Amino acid sequence: MSAATLDPRGVRFTAAMTSVILALGLVTASWRVLAAQMVLFGMCAFLGMRLNPWGYVFRQAVRPRLAPIDPAEREEPAPVRFSQGVGFAFALVATVGYAAEWTTLGLVANAFALVAALLNAVFGYCLGCQMYLLLRRVTPVGASASDTR
Repeated sequence: MSAATLDPRGVRFTAAMTSVILALGLVTASWRVLAAQMVLFGMCAFLGMRLNPWGYVFRQAVRPRLAPIDPAEREEPAPVRFSQGVGFAFALVATVGYAAEWTTLGLVANAFALVAALLNAVFGYCLGCQMYLLLRRVTPVGASASDTR
């Protein structure tokens, strides 16, 4: 594991906070709420997990109250960043749907993102992380489309 691994409890805490925002978006059908969540997803996916404000809250206020975690239980950030990118895509679709008054599109995209966040928050099951691992198995590192041997 690299030095920049993640505490899975922090990932679940972030998923729980994300679930609250996505639930608020679902109840209000507000493009502004989804746009805010989209920005959070984008910061984490494209700029780095350290920019996650919920991760900061976890590191400062929650983790000091918890028992230390075994380093072997820590997670690599790449699958989590990929899942944030998937969340970004769903939040983008929901934001556009709500803003364009295509409410059904916004609700469906919002609901899919909420289900994924809840699975992670409640059960520790990260759908985006599983997608990342599956894609890594299907497309090995170093393989390219030009390899036709």
